[in-house]
Amino acid sequence: MAKTEQAGTDQREGGGRSYSAPALEKGFDILELLADEQGGLTISEIAARLGRSISEVFRVIIVMERRLWLRKNPGNDRYSVTYRALDVAFRATPAQTLSQAAAPVMFDLAAATNQSCHLVVRAQDRGIVVHRQESPAAVGFAIRLGTSVDLAVSCSGHVLLAFAPAERRQQILIGLLGSGPALRSALKRLDTVRAQGFEMQPSARTNGVTDLSYPVFGFDGQLAAAMTIPFLAMIDGSQLTDLEQTGQALRDAAARLTAELGGPPDTAPDA
Repeated sequence: MAKTEQAGTDQREGGGRSYSAPALEKGFDILELLADEQGGLTISEIAARLGRSISEVFRVIIVMERRLWLRKNPGNDRYSVTYRALDVAFRATPAQTLSQAAAPVMFDLAAATNQSCHLVVRAQDRGIVVHRQESPAAVGFAIRLGTSVDLAVSCSGHVLLAFAPAERRQQILIGLLGSGPALRSALKRLDTVRAQGFEMQPSARTNGVTDLSYPVFGFDGQLAAAMTIPFLAMIDGSQLTDLEQTGQALRDAAARLTAELGGPPDTAPDA
């Protein structure tokens, strides 16, 4: 029995033991590779990128396709990740509870401002959009559900980092920016965000959009998410609120969601 178990393990430095599941690791490698390839990849391209043989990749991909984690484009035989990955992750994490609580709050916010809004959570060294509410106006600007957010440059990312524990905040930024002047500048900006209780900056993605973001806290007083509005100024008379009024509405909505989650009312600093 001991020999059988040992055959399925690797030895770590220092005498620790790590179990190995090669097929599972190949599946994760494929998902992570395809996550950054919106156009998908063929089996031969996947094998080449991962440094594996076509035959071993083929077997794993066929199983993943059968289980609906991957889909093949019949026109070019390229595989891409399905929404099953997002669905399982959403249901298996606190994102589902967070989204359910946020839905009515964000619906009211969008209706009051005629602006779209979205909710971002931190997933290690990046942010992920877990809920969004489109503007009820005829024209609006919205972020797609599941979009990855750069923590170092985005408005939502600044909020997520500013209210994270200091040691973790610096650790993430070093991984993203290194340890030079860019790190010092980012840390200084995050101190400002934390002190004022929110972030406002030109969009890192789109010209003409001003991003506003406020923190949302959970029952334990810890940061749960960043609620963000990509403010789009209208010139056709449909503007319900200006930038300042929109910011106030967003602040109130973030406080309302914090209350819905059982968070303390005075967690965020005053703006």
